[in-house]
Amino acid sequence: MLPFKLIYHKDYDLNLGPHVFPSQKFRLIAETLLKENLATKEDFLEPTEAEDADLLRVHTKEWVEKIKTGRLTASEAMKLEIPHSPELVRAVYLATGGSILAAQQALKTGFASNLSGGFHHAHANHGEGFCAIHDVAVAIRRLQHDKAIQRAIVVDTDVHHGNGTAAIFGNDPTVFTLSIHQENNYPAYKPPSTLDIPMPDRAEDDEYLDALLPAVRKSLNDFKPDLLFYVGGADPFCEDQLGGLMLTKKGLFERDLRVFKEARNRKIPVATALAGGYARQVTDTVRIHINTIQAAREATTSL
Repeated sequence: MLPFKLIYHKDYDLNLGPHVFPSQKFRLIAETLLKENLATKEDFLEPTEAEDADLLRVHTKEWVEKIKTGRLTASEAMKLEIPHSPELVRAVYLATGGSILAAQQALKTGFASNLSGGFHHAHANHGEGFCAIHDVAVAIRRLQHDKAIQRAIVVDTDVHHGNGTAAIFGNDPTVFTLSIHQENNYPAYKPPSTLDIPMPDRAEDDEYLDALLPAVRKSLNDFKPDLLFYVGGADPFCEDQLGGLMLTKKGLFERDLRVFKEARNRKIPVATALAGGYARQVTDTVRIHINTIQAAREATTSL
C-alpha cells in the first residue's frame, strides 16, 4: 500500500474521442497503477461532486449556471476548447470534489494526489484552454472556509502559465502562486503570479531545475504555507505536442521529487493535481503522471 491516498473516479474520463486533450489518461493512470502493483485498491478514495457553494467561493454565479446548463456563448465555447456535455459537467464537478478531498487528506497524512484536476486556466467568470472550473482554487477556498488552513502556496509546473490561478488570487496575500512555464506559449496574456519563472524555448532538465528549486525553497521559507498544492504538468516533456520545452522523463521525476522533499523537509502537507500532458504517445503522458506518484512515495518514505 502507498503511504497516502489517491483520489479517483471512473467518471473523470470525458470520453472526448479523438481530441488533443487525452481525457482517457485519468482512467489509464489508475489502471496502470493497479496493473503494475504500484498501488492497491485500498489506496484509492472516490470523491463526490463538489457543491455549488464550493464553486461560488471562486466562480461567479453566472458562470456556474452556464457550466451546469451549457448555455455558453459562441465565444465562451471557443475559449473553453472542449465540447460541453453532461459528462463534462459531471467530470469537472467530480475533479473539483477530488481536489477538495486530496487537500483534506493531505492535511491528515502529509500527502494526497488527485488523479485529475489542475485546471489552472479557468477564471472566475469563464473557462479557457480545456479548463471549466478551477478545482485547485475551489479546494483552497473550501479549506480556508473550514478554517483548516490559513495560507496556501500553489506550485504550478505545467508548461503553460497558470493564468486563471494568477487572476483569481492576484490580490490575496493568503495564497502564494508560483508558475514555471514556457514564456513563448499559451496564454498570450499572462497576469502576474506572485512569482513567475518564464523559461526559454527548448530549455532542458538542468536549466529548468536550476530555475525552479531555489525559487521553491525561498518561497516556502518566506511564505510558510499551511498547504502546498502542486499542479504537476506532464507537458514540459520533450515529446509534448503543445509544449516547447525539452525535459526528459527523468528530469520531470526529479522535478517532482525535489519539490516534494522541500515541502516534506518543512513538514508542509502536499496535495497534487495533474494538469496538462499531450505527448504524441498517450502512454508517455500516463507514465509521467505515474512517476509523480512514484516521486511522492519516495519523498514520503525517505524522511
